[in-house]
Amino acid sequence: MPWGLLPPGMTTATATGERQLFGHPTGLFVLFFAEMWERFSYYGMRALLVFYMTKGFLGYGDKRAYAVYGAYTALVYMTPYFGGMLADRVLGQRRAVILGGLLMAAGHLMMTVENTSAFFLALGLLIAGNGFFKPNISTIVGGLYPKGSAKKDGGFTIFYMGINLGAAMSPILCGYVGETYGWHYGFGLATVGMLIGVAVFAAPSAVTKYVILGGAVATAVAMPFLQDSFLQLAVRLVIAAALILAGVVAFMAISRGGLPAGSGAPPTPDAPSKKVGGFLRADLAIYLGSFLSIGVFYFLVQRNTIAVYALAVTGIAALAYILYEAIARSTLIERHRLFVALILTFFSMLFFAFFEQAGSSVNNFTDRNVDRVLETKTVTQAEVGSTLKFRVPIKTDSAEIAALPLLSQEQLGHKNGDKPFSMSSLDELRSAANKEGAPATAKTYDWQVAPDNVGMGLATSEIPASEFQAANAVFILVLGLLFSAMWSFLDSKRLEPSTTTKFALGLLQLGLGFGAMWYGAKVCDARGMVAMSWLLLGYFLHTTGELCLSPVGLSMITKLSPARMVSTMMGSWFLASAFANSLGGAIAQLTGVSGEEGEVRVVPPPIDTVHVYGNVFGQIAIIAIISAVICFALSRLLTRWMHAEALASEDQGATRPGPPATPGELPEAARAG
Repeated sequence: MPWGLLPPGMTTATATGERQLFGHPTGLFVLFFAEMWERFSYYGMRALLVFYMTKGFLGYGDKRAYAVYGAYTALVYMTPYFGGMLADRVLGQRRAVILGGLLMAAGHLMMTVENTSAFFLALGLLIAGNGFFKPNISTIVGGLYPKGSAKKDGGFTIFYMGINLGAAMSPILCGYVGETYGWHYGFGLATVGMLIGVAVFAAPSAVTKYVILGGAVATAVAMPFLQDSFLQLAVRLVIAAALILAGVVAFMAISRGGLPAGSGAPPTPDAPSKKVGGFLRADLAIYLGSFLSIGVFYFLVQRNTIAVYALAVTGIAALAYILYEAIARSTLIERHRLFVALILTFFSMLFFAFFEQAGSSVNNFTDRNVDRVLETKTVTQAEVGSTLKFRVPIKTDSAEIAALPLLSQEQLGHKNGDKPFSMSSLDELRSAANKEGAPATAKTYDWQVAPDNVGMGLATSEIPASEFQAANAVFILVLGLLFSAMWSFLDSKRLEPSTTTKFALGLLQLGLGFGAMWYGAKVCDARGMVAMSWLLLGYFLHTTGELCLSPVGLSMITKLSPARMVSTMMGSWFLASAFANSLGGAIAQLTGVSGEEGEVRVVPPPIDTVHVYGNVFGQIAIIAIISAVICFALSRLLTRWMHAEALASEDQGATRPGPPATPGELPEAARAG
């Protein structure tokens, strides 16, 4: 957490009369927790989504699941453009955030219903809700500071930590609970998280501070009990400590004053009540349109090919408009800067298409080929011919069953008699054991020990695959402030890399991260299992790459875009993120290994899947590294086209007192995720 780096002491008020804590508006700490709980719900759902489609009642094959995942995440990143525009012109950010939060909470709740229509309706609700929530809460953060405030970047750093604290908690809680006790419990936790986020934002300050502190303490106390190993416990204790610290600081801040009543207000008092077409209020028209859009998203996610075409048409139109503006209506300096923004947006799209494999192909690779098991002993020669009894559920109330070794990854690739044991077998057995009212016979599994089982591990516990999606957020919490300090130090020595060089460094490290996963697959054991360390090294390098590229992205867009086009270019940045997620879904399909429609959906043994994943990760590594080299080669040209001298003079002018920043002028530090 960044508290130690904030200016010491407290002031009584900001330039606008708002009270402060540690030099920042007290409303910032409300928004910190509102966004933290929203990201908790979003990433908790994302951690389970592919597994739910392949292992749950839908029974999708890998390619079908990846196609739905890609369409969903693409649309999630497309809708903020429209949600931000509607908030700016009619609703105001406060109403938009509440509307978005309630739609997302309904979506998470709908995910608990095991019905195909309910599943796609849930995705539609989440897409629509995210469009209103995501851009507008960030806009409110920027609006807390006067234009040109030197403290705005620090405020966004704190807000950025809230994003990543939520993203770190969610796979650990929602992922663990969903994989251990049942999918609907994991999605239920995501629902609760989203409702807490809305309550934090909408409730009076006197209530908000207790909601924040109570939610933080309850979550921190619960986390250490939801684990099965020392490694899991250590991570949970660190996150719990950060959560309680954040909760206490927020309680102190909100006791001095919460979010100002005017924050996120409509552009004019009468904007929501103006008539559309002479008969319908503007705000009611937006609410009605939002509910109608849910049906459109329901259709597009199911027919994901149509979603790709719609995205392509939108992207081509946006690119054509920007090129027209650059060539026909811009000065030479504006034209150069727009070209730089377009080129770096393209490299960003490549980065996140690869980076977002975390929720799809890397997630399945972790599930099927990364050794996540803690074992106590192995099968010996003396046990050949005997019958071993395994525990099927990860958790059980029966002390007798809990004492048995856990049926786990260690059995993958082995045979029980003449029957091969696969991930599909394990998933089916666990699903049956976790059903309410399951008989005791479903909770144990007999294994006939054969000579080729000698050396097979007997596990005490297994870390759920979805938990590893917390690695990126945990690394950001640890490294984020170090990177910020490093850039400041290099800047003081006139050695800070240019924006283009940072993009190239990000792509290079992303490529090295996938290279680590490729090498881990190459040196797998005889069963096709990969050491956990290679996966964590990959996530570490992905994170350092993200910290080079992501925080400067939106700031770069706001600096390089002509004033008349800032909102358009910000929308194009989010549109590029949508393309990245769509492309990411297509890339993930290259790793599909389970049967598709009309086929028996059996996941092959690890030795048959490890090199499928490894080969794709190796190809991603090569493309990312080549892209980094190209970006390095373009660095001098692009830096020259930025016209840094003019930018410096413009920045100096921006430090003079002025009215609060408009949404297009916000240097949002929060990553697009």
